[in-house]
Amino acid sequence: MSSSLVRATLRALLVPRRLLPILLVCIPLVLAQGSLSADRRAAPIAVALCLAFVVFAPLSWRVLFPEGLDLGHGAIRLVLYAAIGAGFVLTIGFVVPKLLGMEETFLTSRPTLLASGALFLVGGWGLARDIGMEESLARARADVERAELLALRSHLDPHFLFNTLNAIAEWCREDGVTAERAVLQLSAMLRTVLEGVKAPRWPMEKELELVRTFFDLHLLRDPARFRVRIDAPETDGLTVPPMLLLPLAENAVKHGPAAGHQGVVTLEVRRNGKGVVVRIANPGPYLGPRPGSDGLPMVRKRLAQAYGEGATLDLRSEDGGTTAEMVLPL
Repeated sequence: MSSSLVRATLRALLVPRRLLPILLVCIPLVLAQGSLSADRRAAPIAVALCLAFVVFAPLSWRVLFPEGLDLGHGAIRLVLYAAIGAGFVLTIGFVVPKLLGMEETFLTSRPTLLASGALFLVGGWGLARDIGMEESLARARADVERAELLALRSHLDPHFLFNTLNAIAEWCREDGVTAERAVLQLSAMLRTVLEGVKAPRWPMEKELELVRTFFDLHLLRDPARFRVRIDAPETDGLTVPPMLLLPLAENAVKHGPAAGHQGVVTLEVRRNGKGVVVRIANPGPYLGPRPGSDGLPMVRKRLAQAYGEGATLDLRSEDGGTTAEMVLPL
């Protein structure tokens, strides 16, 4: 039996939305067993039966049916599951009391042993199914996030990539040193992007490194087009979803310097009492959302997935330029 499966099942059973209903069922059974039985050992028998139902029943089902019930191939496992349930109930509710010389109690009479057996089988299946569905949903959400990261990677401005590659081809003939620098920077950037696809979160320093490389590649092609100022003195310990700032950096270049607006592109990261404020500003006025744009909607969606309603993204015109302000909770 996999230890990870045992740990995952126990953690899932301790979640309040499962633990509270379990306690509402088990506590009255233990109290009834203790009050309706003269033997003081009756209550521990009830506790053992409840533990068997709560722990071993769903765990047995998950071990036997890791992919769910399939009667076409799992009939023997279903019989084995029933045998496990009968074994636990009869051992705790019949054999142990006999060995201890106990008289028949509320939960060890034949009718209630049959009910206990049914509770073991049906309750174990229900709990295991609920836990399995929750894990499947978590995996599906992780797959969606990974798919969005892949989409974000593919969203990396193709014109920028093609223009950079064309510039590298030209530099290979005219300026080998610049071409080599460009290849190394582009390689480092793409390697970081691929690394980010595999990670749910990474350090803010890594995110800033990616954005800085992105700006450097643009400046390598045209050093006089714009200037960059990055001011992020308080990033220690901060983590963010990978490539969260990259679409904002792309927009800042695309609708600023690349659109003919000369000036400075700034990126600031500041902590405040509420969280972390990230600002990216570029020359050129904000003209509102563009129809068909998927960069900013994807950023908003990823913010909602990662932080719920705790994060915000605001774009506005400011001092003749455009400012994108993102507030992230600590």
